Amino acid sequence: MTTGQHRAAQPETDPPEEEPLPTIAEQMADQLGGWRGLVESSIPVVVFVFANIIGELRPAVIASVAVALLIAGLRLAQRRPVRHAVNGLFGVGVGAAIAWRTGDERDFYLPGILYGIGYGVALLISAAIRQPLVGWIWSVLVAKGRSEWRTDPKLVRTFTQLTVLWGVVWLAKVGVQAGLYLAHQDTALGVARLVLGYPPYALLLLITVWTVRRATREAPPTPLPSV
Repeated sequence: MTTGQHRAAQPETDPPEEEPLPTIAEQMADQLGGWRGLVESSIPVVVFVFANIIGELRPAVIASVAVALLIAGLRLAQRRPVRHAVNGLFGVGVGAAIAWRTGDERDFYLPGILYGIGYGVALLISAAIRQPLVGWIWSVLVAKGRSEWRTDPKLVRTFTQLTVLWGVVWLAKVGVQAGLYLAHQDTALGVARLVLGYPPYALLLLITVWTVRRATREAPPTPLPSV
């Protein structure tokens, strides 16, 4: 038997290498859509706020929806991902429809407030029943559908704490907007929508990625089964 034949007869014993997780910067860029995604998702709201200050409600609604449609169209024409543009268009469209129907400019922000309340409550409930929503979102968006963290008490605890943090911050920022909405502070509400939009989200995302990656690195290696 030749050496080549002997090597060919040997079974493959090396375990398949796991694909490394994306870097923190890559994960944040994907979820936020990069700087372009951040800017594009904010432009329709900025247009509405300024157009409403210098003019009337309906021209402001038309301008914001038109800008959102233009951004989505440009992304489609350039064959770029449209997820963030579609999300922004949907949010602007629903708010614009309500404000157009009621004639009250503050109603433009009502869907975002209601969504924020629902999201914050859902986060806290999921943490209370030990099914942390942040963990499941991590499984879908980062871990390619894997959910091994459910069998690791440390990671379950980590995701539960992160989910509580997300829920508290989300309810706090939406509480500020709800207070301005009830006080009929329309311009301040528009500014709060911008200031309390992506900055807290980006900070929470950074904390989440850093915390989970550190917990994963510190996890002890799984012992090999005894033969």
